[in-house]
Amino acid sequence: MTHALTNSPADVTALLRQIELPLFVVRDGDRLSLTSTRPGDLEALVGIVPAIHPGDLGSADFRRCFGVELNCVSGAMAGAIASTALVTATSQAGGMGFFGAGGLSLTAIEDALQTLRDGLGERAFGCNLLHAPLDPGHELAVVDLCLRLNVRAIEAAAFLKVTPAVVLFRARGLRALPDGQIAAARHVFAKVSRPEVAAQFLRPAPASMLRELVAAQKITEQEALLAARLPVATSITAEADSGGHTDQRPLTVLVPLVLAARQSAREKHGWRASEVPIFVGAAGGLGDPQAFVAAFALGADYLVTGSLNQSCVEAGTSPLVKSLLCKAGMADVAMAPSADLFEVGGRVQVLRRGTLFAQRAQRLLDVWKGVDAFEDLPEAERGRIETEILQKPFADLWYETRLYWQKRNPALAQKAESDGKTRMALTFRAYLGQSSRWAREGLEERKNDFQIWCGPAMGAFNEWAQGSFLAPVESRVFGLVLTALARSSAALTRREVLKALGAHGLPTPRDVGRPAERDEIERALAARRL
Repeated sequence: MTHALTNSPADVTALLRQIELPLFVVRDGDRLSLTSTRPGDLEALVGIVPAIHPGDLGSADFRRCFGVELNCVSGAMAGAIASTALVTATSQAGGMGFFGAGGLSLTAIEDALQTLRDGLGERAFGCNLLHAPLDPGHELAVVDLCLRLNVRAIEAAAFLKVTPAVVLFRARGLRALPDGQIAAARHVFAKVSRPEVAAQFLRPAPASMLRELVAAQKITEQEALLAARLPVATSITAEADSGGHTDQRPLTVLVPLVLAARQSAREKHGWRASEVPIFVGAAGGLGDPQAFVAAFALGADYLVTGSLNQSCVEAGTSPLVKSLLCKAGMADVAMAPSADLFEVGGRVQVLRRGTLFAQRAQRLLDVWKGVDAFEDLPEAERGRIETEILQKPFADLWYETRLYWQKRNPALAQKAESDGKTRMALTFRAYLGQSSRWAREGLEERKNDFQIWCGPAMGAFNEWAQGSFLAPVESRVFGLVLTALARSSAALTRREVLKALGAHGLPTPRDVGRPAERDEIERALAARRL
């Protein structure tokens, strides 16, 4: 049975948003009353809406494992868009951040990780490991670098199967405790879009792979034996309709399926949650507090934000891109071929409004599929592609591309010299790769070619921030953004408790979850930093 509240919607909203204050629901005749004063007559007490700290949402075990206050993770957007400043801001706000190492040189990655290690000390942070099927040596080199700098976590993104680099990171440093449990020095966050891929990370590493790593003296016999008793990943991030690499799966379907895969893995291998932690996170489509609350309600242990991070002050992209992102709506996105997975059909979700990249990238993929060499195209078609998209002769761009691959993968460069299809793929990939750099650098003359990774969550965030202090680009300081989202999520969770106690006629989720005033958020963030 439900009852109306005697309080006005405005009063209920104000009380719910005071998240540190417990509230009491009291029967008042045929109606209910919400008050912050403990009632003298306990028989009239219907229930309590508890104080909810933002850190109460999600898994307490996750917070203990990684030493964080919030179950919020800032995802690793490649090209250092997830910059050292963004990772630091995430940590200072109580969460955990991953540096966007994808597409960077080993020297640049090392400099960034060393900066984070020096600045954050023992606080948890991680590094992106982007799958490189055509260059597995680079995967191993990034992992070797992370091991040398004692990075505790990697975010394995765009993987369709477990690779030696991922297994090496997981296995290195494993040790047995006196009580028989295994202490893990490092953790793999596997970002997946399908439960069958999650299943690969939810089982121990392949025995053959462990033997090869032992033979190569990458891990010890003892580490291999211990790795055979653990899942490859400590955390599985169910990546739904996100920016960048995505299968655009609905979060409400994907998270329960990954949770079911975790349960199956635990039952099959006899892993008790208290002994072998396996966390499931949610990513994609998380742009406002209502989405946060919904994802936690699905059972997610932690949440990962991405698209909205890119519009923040600390993000390693250009002011021009941030301005475009702040104007984006939910539908202002499109799918496009990806640079790193071009030949195998990998796709990324990008901003459509203000750029022609999605259409142009798709045109290049269609051309690659249709002919065996660029020279096989009709002359007029070649000219249009060179003029409108590449903006230089194909031969010139291939010359530059060849120099790059002669250093990175000489065998592949040699193959392309005599194979027109490979030469075309590498050259088109060069355009796709540079398009994200042009965006990060804000090259106005290449604005129509900007590749800006973006999901519909960006539009949701902009809608939520509209009319608040978070609307302008210059006010989107990530610590304030994350704190505001977390506090509004706590207020909305209290609304759900009040609803469950039988109250109706409640204020709307939009009213309860709107951003607080800047001074309130700044005080909350300052208190956490202390």
